[in-house]
Amino acid sequence: MSETLTPITPNLVRGALDFERTARGLVPHRLPSWARARLPDKQFATAEAHPSGVRLAFRTTAAHIELDVLPTKRVYRGLPPRPDGAYDLCVDGEFVEQAVAVGGNTIMVDVATGAEEIRAGTHSTLSFAVGSAGVAKSVRIWLPHNENVELLQLRTDAAIEPESLTSPSWVHYGSSISQGSNGSGPSSSFPALAASGIGFELVNLGFAGSALLDPFVARVIRDTAADLISLEIGINIVNTDAMRLRAFGPAVHGFLDTIRDGHPTTPVIVVSPLYCAIHENTPGPGAFDPGAFAAGDVRFIATGEPEPGKLTLTVIRDALALIVRERAADDPNIHYLDGLNLYGEADFAEFPLPDGLHPGPETHRRVGTRFAAVAGAIVN
Repeated sequence: MSETLTPITPNLVRGALDFERTARGLVPHRLPSWARARLPDKQFATAEAHPSGVRLAFRTTAAHIELDVLPTKRVYRGLPPRPDGAYDLCVDGEFVEQAVAVGGNTIMVDVATGAEEIRAGTHSTLSFAVGSAGVAKSVRIWLPHNENVELLQLRTDAAIEPESLTSPSWVHYGSSISQGSNGSGPSSSFPALAASGIGFELVNLGFAGSALLDPFVARVIRDTAADLISLEIGINIVNTDAMRLRAFGPAVHGFLDTIRDGHPTTPVIVVSPLYCAIHENTPGPGAFDPGAFAAGDVRFIATGEPEPGKLTLTVIRDALALIVRERAADDPNIHYLDGLNLYGEADFAEFPLPDGLHPGPETHRRVGTRFAAVAGAIVN
């Protein structure tokens, strides 16, 4: 093809709040550098570096696109291999195809000790057919939700231009469920599907294992343009056994107070936990199921003992409902969404959580559809 080389610059990327320029390309980040520096935690850094909800966005008359990327994949010794990161092509708002980046760097992780060994690899070239040549089209390439990506080079058979941002923006905060864990691809996580359903541009601040009401994340949300804000709160606080009820309420209020400093009237939806049988009435911490682990499989169990003040999903739903009800007396733009209305016990019977904790693709689709209906009624 007659190649047009286009440098990958921030104006071609949506859903990222910061960018790291490397010798070869561009690394998108979902939090600014000052916020990343607030928590030198490996779990959090790994989750933040996975570009869930981040996508290239441009207009072109091209028929063919090639994208060079350098992925960094994590391999956990003794566990089944994680799926390679997927890149979803959407043209004029419709999913077209999915590609997978092979090769790249590898981080070998010893699950017993946490020790890591980095092995350098080579870049991968993704090829996409985007439709008829000469026909103007809107292109999105959604980046993986489950591995690091360095964007190297974009080649097309016609010029591209950044697409003007005209849609309202939605900032969503949450756990691995929001990040897209166990989904079939980056454009089919429940927030990505819901964003498409309501016609909003998504900033996904879903951090696997790390939705712990960190104050610096509230400051980021406060300072980020948003026409809608949603907060999926609870599951990580339970499965890390991070708080007791006494600390939880003030932490939620503080998180909301900070957001309201920058968004005094923006609609905020507080989403309580989706159904998760292991933690409904059993506190954390969560752990790997040793029997499944010995067989080379991954399943999760709850290991805590119920005591007054300990948090379970049932306790958190009651607490969040009360907090939102009290705040709504002075704040008509705050809304409570019971997570059981997105995925409840009957849904669990139909579509069980594959590993006991994270929803599968069918559940992401169902939750995305239901969330879009609720959010659409609030913002329209």
